[in-house]
Amino acid sequence: MSLAIFDLDNTLIADDSDYLWGQFLVDQGIVDKAQYEASNAQFYEDYRNGTLDMAAFLRFALKPLADNDPTQLLQWRAQFIQDIITPIMLQPAQQLVDIHKARGDTLIVITATNRFITEPIVQLYGIEHLLATAPEMHQGRYTGDFVGIPCFQAGKVTLLDQWLASANESLEDSWFYSDSHNDLPLLKLVDHPVAVDPDATLAAVAEQAQWPIISLRQQTCPTQHLG
Repeated sequence: MSLAIFDLDNTLIADDSDYLWGQFLVDQGIVDKAQYEASNAQFYEDYRNGTLDMAAFLRFALKPLADNDPTQLLQWRAQFIQDIITPIMLQPAQQLVDIHKARGDTLIVITATNRFITEPIVQLYGIEHLLATAPEMHQGRYTGDFVGIPCFQAGKVTLLDQWLASANESLEDSWFYSDSHNDLPLLKLVDHPVAVDPDATLAAVAEQAQWPIISLRQQTCPTQHLG
């Protein structure tokens, strides 16, 4: 058995759930359109460029959780998953997940997007384990802050190391699937790094290192990289 690690945004799904949640809030009139939409777009561009100030982004992204009642948030999230996320789930991604399950591998998603957004998406893929940035709650409400370190760049490695120790798992013969150069710290640690529909920076690194490059946006799941 091996550990099969998956990034979420633009890897298992065909867009970025963090960005789309922000746009959903705008479209529903939950946040101010003019102010929020521009900031959401700028933070997403910073992420893609590798220049994201994660602490500043989290203060921005988690504020709507603190500003609204948790019951209402769950209703909005259910609508978001149904209307926005379900159409961008990828059947080849589900097939890849199922292949790793059939091999007896342990599956985990590791994502910078916060747990409130990502937990139901990961459940839809039937993946048991999730490491994600954790929003803070106090007395049943979100505070707008986060717990621990953000699950981003080198933070993914730190949080995974902690999880490996607690779960008695190891990175021996491990896999990691990601689209983003932001995940290079973790991609360089696993035995089987796989670039999935990669951004230009990751594609260049993967080509030079001779890592497999696959697409999950085709009709069927590619399997040649599994050997």
